[in-house]
Amino acid sequence: MKGYAPRDAVYYEPQTTVEGIMEKEDPGNWEFVVPEKLKELYNKGDYGRYALPGGKMPVAFMASTHTTGGNSGSPVMNAGGELIGINFDRNWEGVGGDIQYLPDYQRSIIVDIRYVLFIIDKFAGATHLIEEMDIP
Repeated sequence: MKGYAPRDAVYYEPQTTVEGIMEKEDPGNWEFVVPEKLKELYNKGDYGRYALPGGKMPVAFMASTHTTGGNSGSPVMNAGGELIGINFDRNWEGVGGDIQYLPDYQRSIIVDIRYVLFIIDKFAGATHLIEEMDIP
């Protein structure tokens, strides 16, 4: 995971949390409507076993990986071969990476697998799917 500073006085943290979802809520914009169930879970802090040690719920993170168009949906693994996320986008400043890798700016945007599991388990209540998985 790695954040970056695209311009003066701007720094993007490498990880986002459910708090960020709540901060951006805008009921007048369909892209930023937060479902009531997610609000309830947030207000209760009911993240189950998926929360970070400090109690926050991770949503996504950035990594300094070299991706291009067509990599959406690619698994992101840790050094132990465990699935830790799913790549779904890249930052605007990294688009030039199609021509040359830009380590100071190029970031992949990855949904944290803990958030995916939280949505399946706590938000959707699909515990039968969680029970079928081998989750450490």
